[in-house]
Amino acid sequence: MVEITPRGEAARELFLSGCNCAQSVAVAYADIIGLDRAAVMRIAQPFGAGFGRLREVCGTFSGAMFVMGQLYSSSEPDRDNKAYVYSLVQEFADRFYAARGTLLCREILGLAEGEGTDPTNPSERTAEYYASRPCAMVCAETASLLEQFLRELDERGAGVNKVGGDATIQ
Repeated sequence: MVEITPRGEAARELFLSGCNCAQSVAVAYADIIGLDRAAVMRIAQPFGAGFGRLREVCGTFSGAMFVMGQLYSSSEPDRDNKAYVYSLVQEFADRFYAARGTLLCREILGLAEGEGTDPTNPSERTAEYYASRPCAMVCAETASLLEQFLRELDERGAGVNKVGGDATIQ
């Protein structure tokens, strides 16, 4: 069980207000990644529902990777930085797997491959929709896992590329 943090709660509320899963996690960190909410909303939208309803990599994981990229990636080609960021991705993926058992949206939702993928018909956000799927809680858990992970990285002295805002996790 993942302890829900303040950013986790923010991600849950964002999802319940109509944001997709990737947007929910990424926007919960907009204040520290140097982008305004509108920019984060636009950039993260295609990653929702496992990449535009393909039901592949969970959008919450993609949103978390967006945040980590903004915080830790170099703005220039840098092999050492790439290796470092990839190691962070894999370390976080291990935590996500431990919490969810998979990185795949369709498996989290219990869908068969190809099911629920019509891009022209995004699900209507109703009370039934929210009650029928774990997405709001997955948003909360992923944003919380990320908050805990970023705190640990800070404690380990991991270098953050401050691109704007205050990169300290409160």
